[in-house]
Amino acid sequence: MSAEEITVYTAAKIHTMNEGAPTATALAERDGRILEVGHLDQMQPWLEANPHRIDDRFADKIFMPGFIDPHLHPTLAAVLLPSEFITAMEWKLPWGTSEPVRGQKAYLSRLREIHHGMEDPNAPLLSWGYHRIWHGRLDRAMLDEFAPDRPVLVWQRSFHEIYLNSAALRWLDVDEEEAGRHHQIDIEQGRFYEMGKFTLYEKINPFLLQDERFRGGLERLKQVVRLGGHTTIGDMGIGMYDLEKEWQHLTDVLDQDDVPFRVAMVPAVRLGGTAEAEMDRLEGMRAMARGRLGFNDHIKMFADGGFFAELMQVLPPGFIDGHEGEWMTSPEQLTELCRAAWHRGMKIHIHCTGDLGVELALDILEQLQFEKPRFDHRFTLEHFGLANPEQCRRIAVLGAQVSANPYYVHELGEAYWTHSIGMERASQMVRLGSLGRHNVPFALHSDLTMAPALPLNNAWVAVNRIGESGAIIGPDERVSVAQAMRAITIDAAYIIGMENDVGSLRAGKKADITVLGQDPFEVDPMALKDIPVEGVIFEGKVF
Repeated sequence: MSAEEITVYTAAKIHTMNEGAPTATALAERDGRILEVGHLDQMQPWLEANPHRIDDRFADKIFMPGFIDPHLHPTLAAVLLPSEFITAMEWKLPWGTSEPVRGQKAYLSRLREIHHGMEDPNAPLLSWGYHRIWHGRLDRAMLDEFAPDRPVLVWQRSFHEIYLNSAALRWLDVDEEEAGRHHQIDIEQGRFYEMGKFTLYEKINPFLLQDERFRGGLERLKQVVRLGGHTTIGDMGIGMYDLEKEWQHLTDVLDQDDVPFRVAMVPAVRLGGTAEAEMDRLEGMRAMARGRLGFNDHIKMFADGGFFAELMQVLPPGFIDGHEGEWMTSPEQLTELCRAAWHRGMKIHIHCTGDLGVELALDILEQLQFEKPRFDHRFTLEHFGLANPEQCRRIAVLGAQVSANPYYVHELGEAYWTHSIGMERASQMVRLGSLGRHNVPFALHSDLTMAPALPLNNAWVAVNRIGESGAIIGPDERVSVAQAMRAITIDAAYIIGMENDVGSLRAGKKADITVLGQDPFEVDPMALKDIPVEGVIFEGKVF
């Protein structure tokens, strides 16, 4: 095919997510860019003037703009996907299904089973998915009981904490006396959480980032992303482990012609040193961009702790059991870092999961707007687990936006009602309906592995708000199908600053298409998650 040849793809219906021309039946592209979206008879001027071919293989399918997950961690996924999944919910993955495990006895039994089934008696056992509410108490002594000699490392469901047995502490050469002085390490329990967990990375990275293991994880990530029908994902926090080694693996595995998606790299701010020096480092990372791996002026920061870990910072009345949340970055540090980024015109994304975390982020934004007013600043609240109605209005007034994880509602809505924060707040977590009523731009993300990387599943949760029991949770915070589909296409593109290239189907944009077997605007909303993804067209090439 010559560079000048036009390809016209036909479909039963094309949802463009372009309000000026919302539906079509044909799309013409050349060299990976869209020439026109409309109907075949309208495209004759293009076709009469240029060599072309008509591709009717999807004539009975539905086209959507390529799905976008603006907050997904390829490197985190590469670390966890080779691990043993023991979770309270079923996980359907391209290479198999992880069946749900609930209860302390069943959880420990599954860990023992994995331990005894490993051929190498000295190989470390890494498991992911533990949650106190579903699996009961866990500590170092329980792991020592069945595995006194094998290193056992249990990542909590949130990834914000990890439990180690004594053999793992010896394997990693952890100085227990020194570790015990860290305010986010409980050495007696073998529990390392939030910034305490980061103290382990230097010691554990040689294992996690081994070429065969890490690249195998990235190969699995490719399967997961393709399963969901994505054509763009956002790496919201590149550089969590070892940037140089991560980057080499990412370029070798993901920047290849057989990969039907691109990655928007959003680097994570590191603590230590001056704020200005850190901004210099982040700006310098933009020069690393290549092929499918791109950078822009968006950066990532952290406020409070993990939502699945129940370490988010919450406003009164707090948690039912009286425990306190945690800060990942102190309010003073976060303010200083945000100020340095703001004055350089950077687009700031802040991980904030509790309503006190949201309050801190909004206080910082209000102060920065007073110091140096900015338009189109794209200040983004990431995750948005808990928020109150007044905060939703304040988000709109300050011009902020939200990238939300709706899956919290499905897995945690009922569990947090009975065990964590009570009915009122648990039923209204992830207030997308309120955001919509205030015209706040919002996207849906998976934060893989915090949720399955399935955009239609996220849309299903946002539209229906179905809890794990099947009950509807917080019906007034539901959104329409149209809002949900925007949140995985054009609004997701807007959140990561890529709306001029992707997110909708119109002339001039990249020819990225997700091909569906059913129309999400026509099926019963309860069936959204079951719509088959038939494939994708990435920059004009069919996968």
